[in-house]
Amino acid sequence: MEKQIRFRILLTSVRVTEHWNRLSREAVESPSLEIFKTRLDAILCNMTLLGIFKEHILIRLIFGGLPASRDSKLFIKDLHFDGVPVRIYLTRLPSASKRRGVIFFHGGCGIKCVVFYIVGDWTALLNLVHFRYCLSPECKYPAQNLDCLTATIHFLKTAENYGVDPDRIIVCGDSVGGTFTANVCQELVNRTDIPKIRAQVMIYPFLQALNFNLPSHQKNAFTALLSRERTVHYILKYLNKDCSMKEALLAGSHVPASMNLKYRKWINPDLIPEKFKQGYEPPIPTSCVPQVHEETKELFETRFSPLLAEDAVICRLPEACIITCEHDVLRDDGLLYKKRLEDNDVKVTWYHIEEGFHGTIGFFGYSIFSFPSSSKIVDHAVNFIKGF
Repeated sequence: MEKQIRFRILLTSVRVTEHWNRLSREAVESPSLEIFKTRLDAILCNMTLLGIFKEHILIRLIFGGLPASRDSKLFIKDLHFDGVPVRIYLTRLPSASKRRGVIFFHGGCGIKCVVFYIVGDWTALLNLVHFRYCLSPECKYPAQNLDCLTATIHFLKTAENYGVDPDRIIVCGDSVGGTFTANVCQELVNRTDIPKIRAQVMIYPFLQALNFNLPSHQKNAFTALLSRERTVHYILKYLNKDCSMKEALLAGSHVPASMNLKYRKWINPDLIPEKFKQGYEPPIPTSCVPQVHEETKELFETRFSPLLAEDAVICRLPEACIITCEHDVLRDDGLLYKKRLEDNDVKVTWYHIEEGFHGTIGFFGYSIFSFPSSSKIVDHAVNFIKGF
């Protein structure tokens, strides 16, 4: 039997009871998740309302203190790559040749502590580096992107020191980690002084901040773990912006008409396959509010919205694997990026998890939080990686 990677990543919500009934059936019918949801929400609500902790600090305390998993077949060590903290997982088993390597960017909206686990017998597959980039609000945007880029370049240059073939390096990330994956690959397309990234894996990635009224935003507007409003809330928190602009962003009032026209060829509900648009209603057009646009110009940078990169960049990107989930507000970001890559002759392997929801991979590897969608995502990612 092929060995597997097992990830555990912090789910990306705070108010986990919000609109719980909109979650997929497999999550709703899980007693263990219901217990987790109830207890976590009670803790978060009470402590944040009392002013004991700020939102991001409380999440980090709850999840960041969990010990890392250990495996006798693995050598696990915390290092720094040009000042960026990383955790490396290297197999102790001998190999006649250098292994493939995976760079992993964790999710968490860029503001939350993430605990990363690997457990199980997967050591014949690869060596892995988990990047632990700095977090907002302590570190201002784009420090997170720059951390990911700096550490990636360091690893590409020094891969052989860790038993990794520099020509078989795959970059992978979930949620905002998928954003960093896309951005790093785009930033490095013109570099000739370092090895090329072989492939990229994006798991329910966030890829654009122009339109929060795509079919998946409407369908999953009130889905637990990551609702439409919570998505924009996290964006503003991540950028250290005034959260009172949330409604303007949701309505699209941060985008000038000229910019909507320019990017309509790439971000447009008409580009979403019909089977994903059941019940979709085009939103009422709104006027741009110049002050909101000026305050949120970072949203239109390609490091924040990789979907906005020009074709000259997209056409040079490495082969990609995109994994989307049906019960996810970000589903259509993945679908649109898939189309952009394919339109530019970049090979894409796409997996869609019908019962999946945003953050589901965070439950993988825990017997009390067992979801078929978590295993499916990991299996798909591993099978794709095995091809290199």
